[in-house]
Amino acid sequence: MSTTLNRVGAEQLALDLRTKRSWRSTKSQLMVALMFLAFIVILIPLIAVIGTVVSKGAGIVFRDFPAWFTKGIPGRTRVVGPGMGPAIIGTLVITGAASLLAIPLGILGAVYLHEYGRQSKPAQVVRFLSNVMTGVPSIVMGLFVYVIFTLRFGLSGVGGSLALACLMLPVVIRSTEEMLRLVPDHLREASYALGTRKGRTVLTIVLPSALPGVVSGCLLAVARAAGETAPLLFTIGLITKKANLNIFSGANTTLSAQIFRNAGEVLPGPQERGWGAAFTLVAIAFLFTIIARLVTSAYQKRR
Repeated sequence: MSTTLNRVGAEQLALDLRTKRSWRSTKSQLMVALMFLAFIVILIPLIAVIGTVVSKGAGIVFRDFPAWFTKGIPGRTRVVGPGMGPAIIGTLVITGAASLLAIPLGILGAVYLHEYGRQSKPAQVVRFLSNVMTGVPSIVMGLFVYVIFTLRFGLSGVGGSLALACLMLPVVIRSTEEMLRLVPDHLREASYALGTRKGRTVLTIVLPSALPGVVSGCLLAVARAAGETAPLLFTIGLITKKANLNIFSGANTTLSAQIFRNAGEVLPGPQERGWGAAFTLVAIAFLFTIIARLVTSAYQKRR
């Protein structure tokens, strides 16, 4: 009899707890609803942009495949047809050179800020300057490189790489430092307890643990650099439509520059090439993301 009463009392108590909604649970559900609404609001323009680029650019690329990737850009504006090979090569070369400059320096800077500098005065100065560089408009960075480099040495891929590297550097530093903060301190302490030096601990314990986040931050920086147009207008110009593998001499072209150039034309040929270049740029960024994810996943499985 007492067992039955206890069971009935427990069921009644559970029912009362379910019917009584506290302010904390209401607030939690309200925040979940607001986050879901924000996600939908962000998703709508993203789907609209990607859908427009794919609908207007994919058909052009696949219609002229593989000539789109192999043939040169037509010399006459009114010509309809492929290709965009020199711009694709220029994008890969200039963005790759910028990545070689910015990613190692950015990772080393983040390691210094979090593992060595901490809250010291030099570290605070570097962190402050990195935050300031994050908010610098890309056109200002392009003008800066134009004044200190392009006016002296002329148009070249090096100037474009320098401008893109300056834009990538604060993103890599910021994202890498945040990922290093997420690595538990007990991993460092266990390494120190085994007699490992700080440098080896950072190299073999901290960085591998933060690798997925570091790769994501670097990809974010590369995606931003690949899509920049304003700095390249000052450093590589719009005077050439030919491929140039030598970034140290001569003008060059990229997909973003060709998008800018063709978008201002009213003829159907350049309009098609502009949309096709936009789709190609999005596809390249997406492909790099997939490759980086696969490499990171394989590395984690091997560990």
